[in-house]
Amino acid sequence: MASWVGRIAAAGCLIAGLSFGVAARAEQPFYAGKRLNILVNFAVGGPTDIEGRLFAKYIARHIAGQPNILVQNMDGAGGVVGAKYLGEVAPKDGTYVGYFTGTGFIYALDPSRFRADFRTYGFVAIQGGTTIHYVRTDVPPGMKDATDIAKAQGIVGGGLSAETSKDIRMRLGLDMIGVPHKYVTGYRSSPAARLAFQKGEINMFSESPPSYRSIVVPDLIDTRQAIPLWYDAYFDGGEFHKPSYMDGLDILPFHELFRKIKGTLPSGQLWDNYLAITASDGTVLRTICFPPGTPPAAATALTEAIIALNADQDYKAEAMSTIGFVPEWQAGPQIEKIVQAALSVPPEARTFLNDYVKAANR
Repeated sequence: MASWVGRIAAAGCLIAGLSFGVAARAEQPFYAGKRLNILVNFAVGGPTDIEGRLFAKYIARHIAGQPNILVQNMDGAGGVVGAKYLGEVAPKDGTYVGYFTGTGFIYALDPSRFRADFRTYGFVAIQGGTTIHYVRTDVPPGMKDATDIAKAQGIVGGGLSAETSKDIRMRLGLDMIGVPHKYVTGYRSSPAARLAFQKGEINMFSESPPSYRSIVVPDLIDTRQAIPLWYDAYFDGGEFHKPSYMDGLDILPFHELFRKIKGTLPSGQLWDNYLAITASDGTVLRTICFPPGTPPAAATALTEAIIALNADQDYKAEAMSTIGFVPEWQAGPQIEKIVQAALSVPPEARTFLNDYVKAANR
């Protein structure tokens, strides 16, 4: 009898031990013992890469399970190459996540470029953004003030890809003001285009505030090789907003520069399509997303980490010293609805903008 009791007790202990082991494994963080690959869709050294690596450095401390973090760059076609790789090729097990710039607008402009529908990616965080346009001071008859762009001769604007929102806005702005210009595209990264700018191959370029503050201001603006022209203010469908990361920069939004030059606010077809771009791209310039079909647990873990990152004082301090502002990530259940709305451009705007892009490539 005693032996049976002993066997039953032992069996009970074994079952309890097994149950405890299963429970312990079930409660392990999703990323325990794993590696998270952060795929940046622009080249090393560009603004997206600098921000992505800063993000990678600090997000690791906030992800439960403390995964190893590896940053990978895959540039080309205005960021589309990397974005397509994430959706079509990358593993869908939570080990790959994209840190993308500009992809949302390119998708909205031409969804057919994506075999894996970008709307089906697993979006976990977004960040709005803007673009600052600047010009060489030696452009005839001499650029001393932003309003001088109205009389500029021989403007050659440079860009990464004709369908990127910043390049389209640069061309639209010049066309609305009435500035004859040539457009040169195909630079693989902002550093490459910036070098062409310094060599005089192009004399107008556009960049995001981080690279403008950290590189353009000390290297080009302070040395009087260039002056800023305008920035593209975020438009929410009713009014314009000045982003906090433009604080301290004495640059007018495009519509105010236009009014200063022309005496009235812009209007007409070009203006309507400029607004359509800023309403879309201004909301989701930066996106952090997983491939379609990634386990929800991966998205939950990264969402929680990004919310914690927003309060990380070390991250904020290094961001200010490195890129001149603190990124403000939106993360949470509301993101999906915001992204889906931003990826929808009115059909008439899509038709016009696609024709406008084709014209630039002729």
